[in-house]
Order: sequence, then C-alpha cells, then structure tokens
Amino acid sequence: MLKTNPLYIQTNNTRFFSVLSKLKTTKSTIELNTNITNSNVNASTSTSTTAKVIKPLSAAQRAYLDRVIRVDQAGELGADYIYRGQIFVLSRKYPHLRSTLDHMWEQEVYHRDTFNQLQLKHRVRPSLITPIWKVGAIVMGAGTALISKEAAMACTEAVETVIGGHYNEQLRVLNNKYEQPVIESSNNSNNSGGGGETVKVPDEVQHLISKIKEFRDQELEHLDTAIEHDSRMAVPYTIITETIKNVCRVAIWCAERI
Repeated sequence: MLKTNPLYIQTNNTRFFSVLSKLKTTKSTIELNTNITNSNVNASTSTSTTAKVIKPLSAAQRAYLDRVIRVDQAGELGADYIYRGQIFVLSRKYPHLRSTLDHMWEQEVYHRDTFNQLQLKHRVRPSLITPIWKVGAIVMGAGTALISKEAAMACTEAVETVIGGHYNEQLRVLNNKYEQPVIESSNNSNNSGGGGETVKVPDEVQHLISKIKEFRDQELEHLDTAIEHDSRMAVPYTIITETIKNVCRVAIWCAERI
C-alpha cells in the first residue's frame, strides 16, 4: 500500500492557500483601480458638462453701462479743463493756491484716464459734444477765476455738488439693477437662465462701482476744499452756483444721449 508523506501534503496545501490568497489580493486591487478610474471619469464628465456662470447682462443693462461710461468720461474731461482754466489764472495771482489746485487737478486727470481706459475696453463711443465740452469747461474755469478766487471756488463747489449727486444716482442703479442669477450651464443642453440658485454682480460692474465710489468721494473732498477756500464769499454767489449747476445738468443729459 502506497503511503503519502504527511510533510509533502502539508507543503502542497500551504502553497495552494498561498496562491489562492494572492489571487484574491490581485482581484481586490483590480476592482479598486476600476472603481477609482470610473469615479475620475464621472467627475471629469460632470466638470466638462456643467458649470456655474452668471447670466449675461440684458441689452438694456448693457446700454445703461455704455451711458454711464460715456457721460462720466465726458464729465471728467470737463473737470480736467475747468481746473486747467482755473490754474492758468489763479496760479499767477494767488501762487499759494497752486498746490491745492494741482492736487485736485491731478485727481481729475486720473479720473479722466480711468474712464478713457474703460471706454476703450468696453468699446463705448465718446460723446459727440466733446469738443464743445472742452471749450465750455475751460471758459467756465478761467472765467470764474478772472472774477475772483472766491468765484472760482464757487464754480468748483457747484460742479462737484452736481457730480456728487450724479455719481450717487448711478451707484443706486448699479447696486440695485445688476444682481444677475448664477445659473447651471450645461454643454449638452440650452439653459435659458431660469433656476438661478443665487445672485451676483458681474465683475465688470463691481469694478465700475468701486471706481465711481472712489471718484465720488474725491469729488466731495474737492467740494469741501472749495468751501474752506471761501467759495460762499463769492459775489454773486447764488447766481454763479445755480447757473453752473444748471449748465452741468444740461451737459450731463446731452452727454448721456449724444
């Protein structure tokens, strides 16, 4: 009768279970890698087909932005020329005012340059009354300065009062009328813009708002400076300021539309 060596059987059993264990480990590794690959594919597909975007501005919203940039560029250009006229006259008669006038003028030049850049970036046409605006502004600045330094400061007070109110009105509209829905945009379907889960002011509008706030605050500083330099001692104060305010309002209305 053939006898089997127990040690041989034990060794073979050990080898069998070792191989079986390795096979199970390999199978688990393959399944794990497959699951990871499928998850990555699903995530990639989801990212490529769905994204959150801000709903585009309407034609009316875009038209209002164009008006804002056009009129503000024209206004800051006018302020630039008003200060040129004032400096030309007052810096000779009142040299101690030169540093104050230069500071305000430099800020107006910065405002003008900023709106020039926005005008180019957004392809907004300039106001057609720009040549008239330049001539009128330099006459206004130099003319009031020729009357007296108080009259020149009254001119500044009147202009900055109107501009400050004008900027505040623009900020009210931009803050209240430009919150756009954030929508799910799918590459495989047309999204009409419904179902927005939140709202956000577009970056281009936020940038414009920040600049208008900055410029508004600086214009009001100019107003305070004018009062500190005896603008209300001008003769005739009321006629000068009310006339200039009305001229500015008409110019703003025209620059927005023409």
